[in-house]
Amino acid sequence: MRTLRLVLLIVCTLSLPALASSDAIRDVARRHAQTQSQGLPGEVVIEVGELAPQTQLPPCSSLEAYTPPGSRPWGKTHVGVRCLAPHPWSILVPVQITVTGNYVVTARALAAGQTLQASDLALLRGDLASLPTGVLTNPGEATGKTLKNSLAANQPLRADVLLAPLLIRQGQNVKLRARGTNFTVSSEGKALNNATEGQVVQVRVPSGQTISGTVRADGSVDIGQ
Repeated sequence: MRTLRLVLLIVCTLSLPALASSDAIRDVARRHAQTQSQGLPGEVVIEVGELAPQTQLPPCSSLEAYTPPGSRPWGKTHVGVRCLAPHPWSILVPVQITVTGNYVVTARALAAGQTLQASDLALLRGDLASLPTGVLTNPGEATGKTLKNSLAANQPLRADVLLAPLLIRQGQNVKLRARGTNFTVSSEGKALNNATEGQVVQVRVPSGQTISGTVRADGSVDIGQ
């Protein structure tokens, strides 16, 4: 009788479905994080956290990773893993993505309105994930631009504190270019507002008509096709 109960216990245990493997879930999350971090500006190290000890998920024959809405691309973040079959479920896996690389800082105290030169900037190396959003990694992205705010020395330089140089000023005569299939027509007009590269400027042409165009790097205005 005792032997029979033991056999029945073993049979029942073997018939129970295995829980979803924690290692498999973490591996799917790791591979997703590696794919998503390709192209980041620096050396990337990915650490996948452990699932909570009490986590018990039904078995799954098809796992899929995804990026949860609002999650950060690096630093302390999460990767979502869901089961597609046979029983749908999903879980968030904690992930730490460290990105070590160069970033731009001020070489000295700089005043608001100052146009940046290469000598005003320096490079430091560190964890980019720990820095404010928008920190520049290439000094060339800042050279020639103007500071909105004053900054102390050794401050990380963000894109949102920079103003692109004005290429067109209000009242200035500008060249207009109208492009079409296999042709370009040039004319001139007077700018009605200030504008930087890529911005839209209003231009009054000799006929008195006002048209809109996009400022190009050479200071001309492209009025499109």
